[in-house]
Amino acid sequence: MEITPQMLDDNNKNSLYNTIGIRIQQAVDGKARSELKPETAVCWPFPGQPHGGVLFTLLDSTMAWAVLSQIESGYNCATIDLNLHFTLPAKGDFFSCQAEVTHHTRRSCFLRGDIYDRNSNLVAMGQGVFRIIQMDFPSKTL
Repeated sequence: MEITPQMLDDNNKNSLYNTIGIRIQQAVDGKARSELKPETAVCWPFPGQPHGGVLFTLLDSTMAWAVLSQIESGYNCATIDLNLHFTLPAKGDFFSCQAEVTHHTRRSCFLRGDIYDRNSNLVAMGQGVFRIIQMDFPSKTL
């Protein structure tokens, strides 16, 4: 499905992204980019260093948008597996993430993603599997 800038702007306003500091920048052709400007509240237990779960959420969200950019309208996705390997301590006030679909079947997408700090140091890398699901809308009853 085509992911428009307006769709990204609307979705970037959700409370989870705002609380953590995530912003999805682009999602097109099975690739997505995002950034994280971590809020002070999510830098725990070390000041200036976002919790690993925040980085996991950044990667998970970015991967989901990569999948959404490649599937048809009327479908959605759900994470069924995601592995994240931390390569360096994630210190700082800005991180970028990129994710790409590496293999796509009728019902699953396999992805790889990386998270970098402001100095382009790789702080985490991961791979994931997402299930493609048809969105079911309840029928209206009169």
